[in-house]
Amino acid sequence: MYRVALPALGMAPAWRKAARRLASHRIAADRIAWSRGEAETGGLFDDLALPDADGPAEVRASKPVIDLLATVICHADPQASALAYQALLRHQRDRLALSNPADPLTLRLTALARSVRRDIHKMHAFLRFRELPGDGPRRRFAAWFEPSHLIEERAAPFFARRFGDMDWMILTPRATLRFDTGGLSFGPPPKARPELPEDASEALWGTYFQNIFNPARVKIAAMKSEMPVKYWKNLPETRLIPQMLADAEGRVAAMRAAMPSQPPAHVARILDRLAAAPLPDLPETLDQAAEAARSCTRCGLCEAATQTVWGEGDPTAPLMIVGEQPGDHEDLQGRPFVGPAGQLLREEMAQADLGPVWLTNAVKHFKFRPRGKLRLHQSPDRGEIEHCRWWLGLERRFVAPRLTVALGGSAAYALTGRADRLSERRGRVERTLDGGDVLVSWHPSYILRLDSRAAGQARQQLRDDLALAGRLAAQGGAAPIA
Repeated sequence: MYRVALPALGMAPAWRKAARRLASHRIAADRIAWSRGEAETGGLFDDLALPDADGPAEVRASKPVIDLLATVICHADPQASALAYQALLRHQRDRLALSNPADPLTLRLTALARSVRRDIHKMHAFLRFRELPGDGPRRRFAAWFEPSHLIEERAAPFFARRFGDMDWMILTPRATLRFDTGGLSFGPPPKARPELPEDASEALWGTYFQNIFNPARVKIAAMKSEMPVKYWKNLPETRLIPQMLADAEGRVAAMRAAMPSQPPAHVARILDRLAAAPLPDLPETLDQAAEAARSCTRCGLCEAATQTVWGEGDPTAPLMIVGEQPGDHEDLQGRPFVGPAGQLLREEMAQADLGPVWLTNAVKHFKFRPRGKLRLHQSPDRGEIEHCRWWLGLERRFVAPRLTVALGGSAAYALTGRADRLSERRGRVERTLDGGDVLVSWHPSYILRLDSRAAGQARQQLRDDLALAGRLAAQGGAAPIA
């Protein structure tokens, strides 16, 4: 039996060195007894000495496996080192063994690593420094913490980075961490928990903690989950929690009493404005439909868009052109097809020598995703298109076009209810849901996204489609081809 005693400090490199050598000789895991926390000179190998040199077998491990094993051996479970070595041996035979989430050993290692990482996170979050007296150029601090696992050496670099401008010392039951003029070192633990002096900043921290406490949202179970009770004894702010909970009901009552009993003055102006524009049950004219659409709340797009963008053009036109939705420019100006895509469309309409036209969109509000000061276009989903189909139907009923041109997939879906590939439908006349004729073509914004060669071809196709639509509209429509 090989016995490997790992030191309390420097445990990770000692385990790594011993595990590599043992694994290079392919020594089975059940022939090794691991122990931790003994002094470095306390008989590292009692029964059988480790081989003097690495064995013939190569020992390799991927970085994720190394990180996992280095985390696992920090767990307080006495079997953690042995499990890590067992996993290292298995990794030599099968590189994918530890990637199986259903494997019992993988499950055990994952649970141990998760517990260690959580303990490190809690140490970073709940350790409280107290300032020590001193007359040197750097301020001095000390803290006491009781981690559940052997995490001191893995947790220390965080404090070195965060508090590099001061000297500090962290004391735990297993080690002493020192950061002195930029150098980090580890030493044996104190004989007993030290009595650290009161810190003047604790009163300020306590005041802040009391003021961010919301008595109307007290959830004790959630608070204990995020801040486990075992850490409370070392946190200065937790001594305030019992009194804050006792005062919560009274503070909530005071908050309710302080709430205004009368609505602000601007509420009356808003209510008057809404009352002055009652929505008709069913618009009787195109203008009434446009007026009603301004107050549309049939879907959530109205909440972020600037305004409803209704159609425009000749209400007696034999041809209607339907796009997808307003863009950024259209949303701000309240007019359809005034942005870059609209300018391309109007140029092609002029080239095709179209007569009177009614221009509109399948969806009347701009859908976008904010990124900084930009509003990035997002295509409407089917539900939003179907909600807005009611307005498009009113436009078609009042304008009564002989032929409609659907630009893009959203418009084609709104008019026909079909979501087939647009490349197979472009240039063909289909039947609309209300029985009319619709010619399907590219949306100009799609052409703007193509490279120059493809854009030139698609633009010519759009021009041809518009010219065909103009001829068909002048003839009184067309029999469906598709």
